[in-house]
Amino acid sequence: MRHFAGDRLEVFSAGLEPSLVNPRAIQVMHEDDVDISKHTSKHVDQFIGQNFDYVITVCDNANERCPVFPGRTKRIHWSFEDPAAARGTETAILNKFREVRDKIKQKIKNFPDSK
Repeated sequence: MRHFAGDRLEVFSAGLEPSLVNPRAIQVMHEDDVDISKHTSKHVDQFIGQNFDYVITVCDNANERCPVFPGRTKRIHWSFEDPAAARGTETAILNKFREVRDKIKQKIKNFPDSK
């Protein structure tokens, strides 16, 4: 979102179970000229109490467990498979990461028109 929005949006990212950024995610994003190698994984609780125009969840678990944000925040859910759960050969797993990356990218390119 940050890559495509430029200065038009202020973008934050967080999760319910922060960990290291998946090296496969870094690799497939790099293939699209997006460098996330310096990104960190933050817990959503860091943002409790802040006002946001939108909160977008990208997996079903996050949608079910995401806290409520105050104000006029619009909750949006984009249901994507978790590529970290993919099994098989390294090529098959990377292809799943690419597939999910491309689906997310398409949603982002249509945002906010797709609200």
